[in-house]
Order: sequence, then structure tokens, then C-alpha cells
Amino acid sequence: MPPRLNPLPETLVTRAWADYALLDSGGGRKLERYGRFTVVRPEPQCFWSPRDPSAFDAADAVFDPTDEDESGRWRFAGNPIDTFPLAWRDVRFTSRFTPFRHLAFFPEQAANWEWLDGRVRTLRKPRILNLFGYTGVASLACAAAGAEVTHVDASKKSVAWARENAELSSMSDKPIRWIVEDCRKYVAREVRRGSKYDGIILDPPKYGRGPTGEVWRLFEDLPGLLKDCAALLSDDASFLLLNAYAARISGLSLSHIMAEATAERGGTIDWGELALAEDGSDGRAIGLSFFARWSA
Repeated sequence: MPPRLNPLPETLVTRAWADYALLDSGGGRKLERYGRFTVVRPEPQCFWSPRDPSAFDAADAVFDPTDEDESGRWRFAGNPIDTFPLAWRDVRFTSRFTPFRHLAFFPEQAANWEWLDGRVRTLRKPRILNLFGYTGVASLACAAAGAEVTHVDASKKSVAWARENAELSSMSDKPIRWIVEDCRKYVAREVRRGSKYDGIILDPPKYGRGPTGEVWRLFEDLPGLLKDCAALLSDDASFLLLNAYAARISGLSLSHIMAEATAERGGTIDWGELALAEDGSDGRAIGLSFFARWSA
């Protein structure tokens, strides 16, 4: 029986927590608080006007893009800031001013972390696979909720950062496997082995390279990888969560390839957009990524 596809999209909104807030937005930029620092980053889709333009001028750090992609340079009001600790619930992680406009995690993903935390806590020691796991916040959120996690990313540096975040969270003794490998190769090998997982997280980039030069292109490679992921789901699996950032993609398109991959599993497919809401405002929010999730 095919899964039931929800006819309407859902917007998963991340709101401020102790170590993060979207303070203001507009004029193609957003003003955020990371711990004790205020940060300005480009956000072209913010066509509206900021509520307090002067607050942007007082920020601790501003990202100046050098091209239309993600690259650029940080400009600091005082001494340059390297790294600093942040937290989300039981997860502790290090934020970094990377040369790609983000700070080594994506705050809008807190809506997914919350959903994963609630889902994993209903299961008994589930096996979770996190592909393109980056710096590990989602992996640690699942581990904190009681999961056995396999974390895979092609970047040796990102996996090293994820391990550091596990130590910072006092989770070095949790059952987490840290694997540096091309995600497609790892998943294909797991399919051949007959491995099974109770939940899978898939958060691929638009473009990337594997550790031995493999090229990842979202639109060409995602459908095949998603089908292989569906093959790894156990008979009583709980979820398959897909998240993607790309200008030419939508939650609806993700829902259709999710439905194709899980055509024989029944269950339900939710889909929509992840957004950040301004703190203390009238609900103005910025949509930043799209998701589709199959759940039993």
C-alpha cells in the first residue's frame, strides 16, 4: 500500500531559544544572536524593511559575500572571534565563523531536532542513520534521546568537529559511529550487507565532493540515494527524514520523490518548509529550507 501524502504543506517554525534568536531581518540581511554575539548575514529573500536598522550597525560580526554563492569574509567590530560554545537542550556544540556565511550549524534545523527528539523517545534503542551529518547536532540530539547512531559525512573536518561536539556534550560514551565516507557508497554497501535502520536522516547539499573526489549533484543523485535509503528501513521503521536547500526545489517536489521511494511501505508523508521566526515580533519569518518526511 502506498503512503498517504498529506495534501497541504506544513511550515515548521524555529523560534528563539537560550543560545539563539533571529532578532530582525530586512534589506537582504538578517540580524541574529548566537550566544552573547550578534551577527549579520546576507538573506536575499528578505525583501521587507528591517524594524531597527541601527541594530545591524552595532553587530559583533558581519558577513560580506564575495560572490553569489556562499563564499565571503567576516568583518568583526572588535577582535576577531574564532569559536564559542552553544547549546540546544542536552546537546553542546562549538559555533565557528566559517568562510561560508554559516556558523557550523543551521539554526532553522532546530524544528527537525525537536521532531527527531520526540520521535526517538517513543522507540526502544532505535538504530538511526544520519547522512551528510555535518557537525553532528542532529546525531547528538538522537543519541541524547536514546538512539544508537551512525553518522556519515564525506568531510573529515566536519566529522572531527562532530566528535568534538560529542565530547563537549559529554556524549563520548554514547553508541555513535563516526564515519568519513561518500554517503552514496556507504548506503550502497549497507544495502548489499542487508543492514537495517529504524530511522534515517538525509540532509544533502546542492553540490559536494566525496573524500576521494566523488561528485554529488542533488538533482541527479538524490532520487537513487533516497530509494537506497528506503531499502535500509527495517520492517517496523519509524521515519525517513529528507531536508534540502536549493533554489529550484520545493517541499512538494521532495514529497513526490519520497512517495516514489517508499511506495510499498504505507505510512504518511508530511512535507513543507523550515522557517526562522523573529523573536518577539508579530510572527514575521524567513523560509530557509524544504523537507519531506515519511513516518510509519
